[in-house]
Amino acid sequence: MNKMLKAKKGISPILATLLLIVIAVAAVIVTYAWVMTFTTSTTSQAGALLSEANTRFYNITTTKYISITLLNSGTADAKMTKVYIGTEAQNLVDVTSTVDFTPDTNIVKANGGSINATWSYTWTSGQRYYFKFITEAGLQYPFDRVAP
Repeated sequence: MNKMLKAKKGISPILATLLLIVIAVAAVIVTYAWVMTFTTSTTSQAGALLSEANTRFYNITTTKYISITLLNSGTADAKMTKVYIGTEAQNLVDVTSTVDFTPDTNIVKANGGSINATWSYTWTSGQRYYFKFITEAGLQYPFDRVAP
């Protein structure tokens, strides 16, 4: 019986140590790659962070206007693709084609950039209006204000 146990040979301790080191390094590399991919995709999705700084209802002679200033405190630029308005949150009308953006682009720069959207609209004093801005990345920023 002792002869049978002595006849079987295993791997040397040096080879076993090297094999364990290679497996551990491979596991670390795979974990690092997964974590980097996950954090990069998560942070890029949350790049733009919009907020409404000012909403102004005003008229020049007989034409009424609405002017909205949006801020972007996120880390990525936000390109506005759609602007909606309505008196009910569920029934909004697309007014994108009538909106003038200042500066002359529909992009809100990152890190504190702002944009002003102005359009003529027949609003009524005391009425609540619902607004929704949609970016090229699909971010929706809805809010509402009461006309003075």
